[in-house]
Amino acid sequence: MNILEIFAGTPWLFLLAAGVLGLLVGSFLNVVILRLPQMMHREWAQQCAELAGEKPAEGETFNLQHPPSHCPACGTPIKAWQNIPLVSYLLLRGRCAHCATPIPLRYPLVEALTGLLTIVVAWHFGPSAQALAAMLLTWALISLSVIDLDHHLLPDQITLPVTWLGLLLSLAPVFATPEDAILGAVIGYLSLWLVFQAFRLLTAKEGMGFGDFKLLALFGAWLGWQMLPQIILIASLCGALVGIALILFTRHQRGTPIPFGPYLAAAGWIALLWGPQINHAYLRFAGLA
Repeated sequence: MNILEIFAGTPWLFLLAAGVLGLLVGSFLNVVILRLPQMMHREWAQQCAELAGEKPAEGETFNLQHPPSHCPACGTPIKAWQNIPLVSYLLLRGRCAHCATPIPLRYPLVEALTGLLTIVVAWHFGPSAQALAAMLLTWALISLSVIDLDHHLLPDQITLPVTWLGLLLSLAPVFATPEDAILGAVIGYLSLWLVFQAFRLLTAKEGMGFGDFKLLALFGAWLGWQMLPQIILIASLCGALVGIALILFTRHQRGTPIPFGPYLAAAGWIALLWGPQINHAYLRFAGLA
């Protein structure tokens, strides 16, 4: 009896394991969200220095593993018991154990969100290859969404490998056939690229970033071209409603850009779980099914 058969016989154990795994991964995602943009900026600075014929600045190794986790205020290394997802935040009452500097609420929120969405995926797909794949995609989308909110960036270091993984999974197939996945990746990228070019010709402004094209291509590779219309529709509707609310109820200026990645990510995650049902409901409503 393998692990999937054990989980199939005890669904509650599968959900519990998924929740714990999600919390642990959420803790790691906090590191990715914090450090990956800094790694990118450092790499760009080095490339600019090389192009200018200057010697790149030498500094301490900085990546996802080094330096070890530490308090950004006092630099004190974080002990293992201080790094338990959610639990440590509660035990420390949201403050550094050494200098009492408040720990940003975002850290436990990302951990809790990752744990919750992982449980939802496990409940929806059950013990299966689809569940494991959907968990990986969910974790990538959380990272991309928060990074885009912070920096207006959708790093290629995440979107491109996950897109290739979606294409490879289509060989099984897990969610989409190879034909649908390849067409989905191509159509997903080109559709937003064409909108971008048209908007730039009409307004002389750039309405979105290339990362948005790649994110929609990612969903096409995972879910097939059939899911792209609903993803764009849901993302555009949510983005428009949030944008209007920000203008009406906050001091958000009309010309201030709003990252589109989180809305694409949310719409794509919805399509991952309920996309076929949404498409079928729409076709029935339109009298086409």
